[in-house]
Amino acid sequence: MPRLHETIETRLPVDATFAFVADFANCPQWDPNTVSSERLDPGPLGVGARYALGVRQRGSVVPMEYQVIAWEPGRRVVLAGEGSNVRATDEIRFEATPTGTRVDYTADISLTGWMRLVEPLAGGAFAKIAKDAADGMERALEGRAAGAVR
Repeated sequence: MPRLHETIETRLPVDATFAFVADFANCPQWDPNTVSSERLDPGPLGVGARYALGVRQRGSVVPMEYQVIAWEPGRRVVLAGEGSNVRATDEIRFEATPTGTRVDYTADISLTGWMRLVEPLAGGAFAKIAKDAADGMERALEGRAAGAVR
């Protein structure tokens, strides 16, 4: 099972960073591999919130559904996702720094079905996806910190 790990820092305060990143409806604004994301249920964000995402995979867009399984406002969110031959658990930690926020993002990904056969060969592709998402998150958060709403 590949484990992806990226850390970024932003000038945006921790509460604003958490509010933006922990709401997976915002994923398309920072993850270039997420084409669409929609909240599936009403109510406040927290444990149980569900999202339908359209994710780029091998040249097409496939559906994934994520659900929040842990919610610690300003500190940590964990989401479990499942889609076409893939399962993921994303843990995102937030830490206030003297100049803003440090975001520590870990994703454990496992391929299922026939795709599990190629999992040992997919490390480089997964690493690029993680790096692209981290770079996009940093740009989006810095844009928000600078007052540019994206």
